[in-house]
Amino acid sequence: MHDLIASPFLEQHLLVRPGTRGGLLLPEPRYEELRHLDRAAPVPSWLADSTREQWPDLDLAGRQAAEVLLVREPSAWGYSRASWEINLGCNLACKQCYLGLKVNSGMPLGDKLNCLKIMAEAGVLWLQITGGEPTIDRDFMKSYAAAFDLGMMLTISTNGTLLWRENLLNLFRERPPYRVTVSMYGASKASYDELTQRDGAWDLFVQGMNAARRARLPLRMSIIVTEDNAHEEQAMIALCESWDVEYNVFTNMTPTIYGGGEVLTAQSKEHLRMRKQFTGCNAGHTFFHTDPHGLVSICKIGRDDQISLPNEGIQGLARLGAIADRLMLRTGGCSGCQLSGACTVCRPLAKHYQEAKAPLASYCQHGQKAKVNA
Repeated sequence: MHDLIASPFLEQHLLVRPGTRGGLLLPEPRYEELRHLDRAAPVPSWLADSTREQWPDLDLAGRQAAEVLLVREPSAWGYSRASWEINLGCNLACKQCYLGLKVNSGMPLGDKLNCLKIMAEAGVLWLQITGGEPTIDRDFMKSYAAAFDLGMMLTISTNGTLLWRENLLNLFRERPPYRVTVSMYGASKASYDELTQRDGAWDLFVQGMNAARRARLPLRMSIIVTEDNAHEEQAMIALCESWDVEYNVFTNMTPTIYGGGEVLTAQSKEHLRMRKQFTGCNAGHTFFHTDPHGLVSICKIGRDDQISLPNEGIQGLARLGAIADRLMLRTGGCSGCQLSGACTVCRPLAKHYQEAKAPLASYCQHGQKAKVNA
């Protein structure tokens, strides 16, 4: 088990510690020194001094390098982050969920582990494991442990309803996550159970949050504001603050990954916000997304022209950059738009809204202007 990871990250080299934020920039000569260090040797004095300053509770003096340090090899592929849907199944049935159908299917464990090895070989240092609800997957614990042991900093995106389970808490104690991001769907049993369409969901959420806080997991809340719980927005914020947990508030609903608009009815019209201007992203170039069947896309939204990791292996990623550039072109209903330079959504997301026949005001400046002038 390692306490530290030394890894290339884009054009730099980092020293990071699982379970914590922050880290150290490593000059390339220092990274190469660690890379070629005899694993039976003690850690260099400069490393012990640097880590003690960054993490006072971590004393490496005299400890064997193999005992505390994992050094990631350079990658020719240039990826640094990825997200992985381990499944699409869920123990809740939230009205606003962009995944649409909750199908609990995916790869056998062997293929999951192989895909994780490919992600590590591609250079992925930060990996988000999501779903559906990832913790209900039968292979979650083995997959999480494998990803950790490969030297990835792990974020778990969860509804939190199972975080009270001792086997999960033991896993997170032994192999600390970088972050646990919990979606929050209400501040009372009535609103929470209504939005998630599951009796008793609120009770499980509170039980999970109490256990996660006692375990001092690195929590971040995603407050989801919808028509059902909009009246509790401030109460949800107050609850996060009383727990001393950081949070983000999300108010804009999106169509399903299949282009379905049925979930848009959950939108609180009073909370519909104009997004910030879209200025580009690294999807497909330094980041990618993998679905439960090992199909890689540029991101969670732009799922066209997927690449099968189980069938093509890492060589398939060579096509991803060109796919990303093509998917970002303003085509279809966005062709010739004179406002495209200041658009607030990327082309793949605009396509989803158009397929869902969503109101123009929910995603487009033209609709917003018409709304203002009405």
